[in-house]
Parts: sequence; C-alpha cells; structure tokens
Amino acid sequence: MRAAAVIRVTLEQWRMLQAVVDAGGFARAAERVHKSPSSINHAVQKLEEQLGVDVFEVQGRKAVLTPAGKALLRRAEHLLEEAAEIEALAGALAAGVESEIRLAVDQLLPRAPVIGALEAFSRAYPATRIQLHEVVLSGGPDLLRDAAVDILLGPELPSGYLGSCLGELSMVCVAHPSHPLAQAEMLLTRRHLQAHRQVVVRDSGIQAPGEGGWVEADQRWTVSHMGTACEILRSGIGFAWMPEDRIAEDLAAGRLVELNLEVGARHQVPFYIVHADRDRAGVASQSLMEALEQAFRADPPS
Repeated sequence: MRAAAVIRVTLEQWRMLQAVVDAGGFARAAERVHKSPSSINHAVQKLEEQLGVDVFEVQGRKAVLTPAGKALLRRAEHLLEEAAEIEALAGALAAGVESEIRLAVDQLLPRAPVIGALEAFSRAYPATRIQLHEVVLSGGPDLLRDAAVDILLGPELPSGYLGSCLGELSMVCVAHPSHPLAQAEMLLTRRHLQAHRQVVVRDSGIQAPGEGGWVEADQRWTVSHMGTACEILRSGIGFAWMPEDRIAEDLAAGRLVELNLEVGARHQVPFYIVHADRDRAGVASQSLMEALEQAFRADPPS
C-alpha cells in the first residue's frame, strides 16, 4: 500500500491567500474572513516558508502575486472548490440525500420535459449524480426489476410496481412524401403496409424483448435509437409509427406525412413514472420525481 503524501499546507492557508487576492489586500481580506490582518499575514508567510516559494512580491506600495503565486492560486482555487463540494455532499448524505440517482427514460417520450426537470433538479441538488438510461419497451422494466435503476419513465407499468400515469403519447404512422404509401390515393390496409419496409426500434430488454408494433412487413429494418429511425424515414426508404412529439417539426415542414390508413394511423400510448421502492425513496429521488411530474404536466406531449 502506497504511503500517503505529507500535506504541508492547510486548506485554511490557501483560503487566506485567495482572500487576500480577491479583496486586494490584507486589511480587506481580514474583514471578509473575520480574522486579524496579522493572522492572515502570518498564514501567507507560513505558506511561503512551507512551499519554499514566494507567492507575493512588492511593487510600489502593493503586494502582487508572483508568476509562481498565480500558478499556485489557480490550482488552489480548484482545491477549495472541491473541498466545498465534498462538504456539501457530506451534508446532503447526512440529511438523507442520495449521492446518485439512476433514471431510465423510454425513447418514446419527448426529451424537452426530461431535460427541463433534470435542469431544475440539478439546481436544488448539485451534488447528486444522475445516471440516465435511454431504453426501449421492456428495457426499462427489466432494469427496474434488476434493481439497476431507481426511477422508470415509460409506457409500461411493470407488474408488482405502483406508478403514476403522467399522460398519453400520440403515435402516428408516417413516411416521406415521395414514398409509395404516401402517394397512394386509396385507404391503406395492413396488407398494403406489409408489402413495404417498416422501420422499428429495437426493444432494449433482454428477458422478453418484443416486436415494437411490427405489422409483419415483408421487409423490416430494426435500429437501436429513435433518432436513427427518424433519419431513415426522412430518407424515404420506409414507414413507421413514431411519437408525434418527436416528428412534429418534420410534419409541419412536410419532410414526413401521415399515412392514410383505413384504421390505426394514430393510437394513444399512456406513460407512467415508477419508483423501484417509494417507501425507501430518499429526498433527492422524491424531488426528481416531482420535477418530472411537474414538467410533463406543464408541457404534455402532443
């Protein structure tokens, strides 16, 4: 086991040095940190002795940082910031705040409310890390059952868990305007769809992955991400059911069009927020769930 390095300079000495520089002198620094000027002067002199480096030099009537002092202070500022973050984390842990939350979000859901909720959460709990898993279909429930995530946001309420329904997603069958299905004048049936290439997003679950709305088309392209499916659709080489929120701009700009199906061109998919164990949820987990619920209810999907 490697021996720990001997630390000669204390955090308090670095704090005194930073205070002198920030305040522009020893007297003002003393007022800021509620110390006597002599004690601050002694702390800085002791720092110089311990390091064997002059951090200040006299220019006229002012003491200014030497080049070495500037380099040391830059590193010391990071050190002080780290120390403050460690103390904040310790306080959060003592108050029952989790150091990390693992969140699974199905790719069907719009990203804006999720990012907005995470942004609001980060301001309240800056010391809590977030592990975000982007999942598809059974991938989220699998992670929840395996205790690999704390919170799930998706279209399935796994058996054995309690959750809250946050709303519904509108799924729309679309293709590029030049696609033969888009140019057909008759109402399209399932048989018409089966003669063309369908794009589906791969179920990220490993226990019992599903087909994700496949209509047994003669040709099927399976991708791992919703964004990839959108790019393929824009190129005109397939059709798919996509969340309306995800393709709203494409529909408005005419890059994609809704197919004229006899039935089923649109369907609604409810989505839920689920905690692995609500009874044991910490302060941070509860706050993140509230932020997600507020974000989706304030900005519901199309």
